[in-house]
Amino acid sequence: MNRKKAFNGTVAVLLGAVMLAGCGTADQPAQNKAATADAGAKPAAKKGGKLTLYSPNAAEVNNPIIKEFQDRTGIEVQLITGGTGDLLKRVQAEAVSPQADVFWAGGADSLEAYKQYFEPYKTKEYDNLLPEYVSKSDVWTPFAALPMIIMYNKELVKAGEEPKSWNDLLDPKWKGKIAYADPSKSGSSYTQMVTMLTAYGKEDKGWDFFKKFVKNLDGKVLSGSGLVYKGVADKEFALGITLEEAALRYVEGGAKVGIIYPSEGTSAVPDGAAVVKGAKNMEQAKQFIDFLVSKDVQSLIQKEFKRRSVRKDAEPIQGIVPTKDIKLVNYDFDWQPARRTIT
Repeated sequence: MNRKKAFNGTVAVLLGAVMLAGCGTADQPAQNKAATADAGAKPAAKKGGKLTLYSPNAAEVNNPIIKEFQDRTGIEVQLITGGTGDLLKRVQAEAVSPQADVFWAGGADSLEAYKQYFEPYKTKEYDNLLPEYVSKSDVWTPFAALPMIIMYNKELVKAGEEPKSWNDLLDPKWKGKIAYADPSKSGSSYTQMVTMLTAYGKEDKGWDFFKKFVKNLDGKVLSGSGLVYKGVADKEFALGITLEEAALRYVEGGAKVGIIYPSEGTSAVPDGAAVVKGAKNMEQAKQFIDFLVSKDVQSLIQKEFKRRSVRKDAEPIQGIVPTKDIKLVNYDFDWQPARRTIT
């Protein structure tokens, strides 16, 4: 496809310099605080050592999981946080002398785009994982399935007038009222863009739809994914395109927001974890990967964070739509990474 045709002036505002999508907070050390995973689980034998993690995850997810890992294993964890894009570029820049051991929780599509910098590893829990979420090359291990949804504020959207589809977002009544993050900065936003493109045919029809969507944003493009769900909950925007688990946290907290699974289909691309090629602490890195997909940690992310487990033996999460009842598009990992390099 001709690059200029795919990216007209309006779309370029969003997509120019899209080398890699990023989301998360600025680079900073984490303060490990919260609770532990299942108390009934058998702790692993403590071996000690060190592990450096790069992660775009929110602190409320990182902290309890890292604390539990340290308590069980005696491994000292150094956590560096930041946006997915910034951290992956950092992995790339450090390829000759890697400073990280594990990249944890970037979208699997982002990890796939940078797979040359990761060491393939088949986790000991592989046979317990749902096949639709695993990497064909074992270059990354899934952590949680993340459906993309439309979130709406019930005080700004009248009952019965909620959008039901991606196409409904083109309605002029939503102009300037949709929260959406710049996909050159937000990994989840990039996945949402590819999801919409896929729903409408990926090539000409998909781009035609997306251009119209961008126009309806009316220039209001947010700098990070966290501003989307916060903006909807705070009534700055009527609608927002975001992760299911982010919206569910607000629903559980009593916010007057609702969730819509677009009728054309959405995606449930997992976020994942990958061992950095040439990691200095390879044994500890693999141990951490196994830990993330262990039954009790996967149970924890369902109970505490409303994230969908990637395990076959996971219990259904009460109060949310079963995965089998969500229409999903055929999200093509082999198609979308190439589009990241288009400017």
